[in-house]
Formats: sequence, C-alpha cells, structure tokens
Amino acid sequence: MREPTRKELTWTAGLLLGMGLGGFFDGILLHQILQVHAMLSAKVPRDTMAGMQTNMLADGVFHAFTWLATVAGVWRLWRALAGHGGAPLSGRAFVGAMLAGWGWFNLIEGIIDHHLLGLHHVVERLDLSVWDWLYLGSGVALIAVGHLMAARRVRA
Repeated sequence: MREPTRKELTWTAGLLLGMGLGGFFDGILLHQILQVHAMLSAKVPRDTMAGMQTNMLADGVFHAFTWLATVAGVWRLWRALAGHGGAPLSGRAFVGAMLAGWGWFNLIEGIIDHHLLGLHHVVERLDLSVWDWLYLGSGVALIAVGHLMAARRVRA
C-alpha cells in the first residue's frame, strides 16, 4: 500500500477540519446560542423535560462526531507536516480545503437530517423550508469557493 502524498494528506486534513469546524459552528450557533433547532427537534419536541433530554443527548452525539472529524483532521495535518519534506504547505489551498469541508458538512447534514430524515429544520420555529434550502446553498457555495481557492493556488 502506497504512502499518501503531502498534497493528499493536506487536502484530507483540510476537508476533515472543515467538516468538524462546520459542525461545531452549526452546533454552537444554531443549537446552543440561537436555539433555533436541536438534532431531533422535528421528531421529538423540546416542550418537555424528556424531550429536552433526548435532544440534548442527540446533540451530544452530534458534537462527538464533529470532534472526531476535527481530531482526524489534525492527525492528517500532523502526518503531512511531520512525514514529508519539501515545500511548505500552501495556506490558501489548506483554507480552501477547510472551506470545502465545511461546505460538504452543510450539504451532507442538510440533505440527510433536514430533507431525507426530517430530524430538524434550520429554523424549527418558523417551519420554513427556505432556510433548509439556503443551508444547502451555503454548502454548495463553500465547496465551490474552497475548490477554486485550492485550484488557483495549484496553478500559481
């Protein structure tokens, strides 16, 4: 089995870190600070203590997965820095990879949790699907900007 290249490790690290940081941003801002939804709020209302506890547990599991993605990204980045000599990492390409990872998080989480499973919506109180579609759009935009940043760096 061949060793991954520095570029592959860096790109994977950026994607994983972007997914983890995007998940933390979602969980901290939308779940905890603004409290517009919880992980299961469309299925388990938060109007009882049992409902709150169930949603809090689901949010905790969600945060555990985002933490694991972040740790995996740091590990891949560490391997890229420690195991390969040569030119320094491209900051622009790495940030692009992180933005793309955040976008992939928004896209995957939005499709699965908002649309397929209906576990919650971006703004649960308003029950407007426009926010769910804007969330998917933000994922596509972040992926596009991230890939453009990385590709532009490679050409330079």
